[in-house]
Amino acid sequence: MNRVPLIDRHATTPDRRQLLDTIQRAFGTTPNMFRAVANSPAALQSMWGAFDALGNGVIAPALAEQIAVAIADRNACEYCLAAHTALGRKAGVSSDALRAAQAGISPDPKTRTALHFALKLVNARGAIDGADVQAMRDADFNDEAIVEVMAHVALNLFTNYINVALAVPVDFPTVALLRAA
Repeated sequence: MNRVPLIDRHATTPDRRQLLDTIQRAFGTTPNMFRAVANSPAALQSMWGAFDALGNGVIAPALAEQIAVAIADRNACEYCLAAHTALGRKAGVSSDALRAAQAGISPDPKTRTALHFALKLVNARGAIDGADVQAMRDADFNDEAIVEVMAHVALNLFTNYINVALAVPVDFPTVALLRAA
């Protein structure tokens, strides 16, 4: 059972309604995660703004979704795993590639490097070293892309923590976790 109310966009304040209406238009529905975050209009604005900004960044949607499923599996976030698997398929990533990404692996060297980097950031709580950044550069990520991968990691940690801590009900087709946190 969710630990905060899921805000109904039709029965809330104008500031919440405006953001939730935007999310509704983007998804064709209002996912439960956003309804939970709408308990704080500032948090909702922050989260949606990050999704919007990163969606217009240099990291391709396919890679962003693979990073998201890797982090979701690492943090045992069933909500994010389900959501980003669905979004990954929509971005053209195969089911096999998404399943592999859950484990932080990919047959593509560039994707594999990004997944390793993202998971090291999570596991080391940001305490990476110069060799980790150089590995990204060696895989043809420039500084803009490296920083943007880090922003994707931070956004996914935010969403994972919201969904796990607040027990947000999954409203996407469920996907089995490979490992527990």
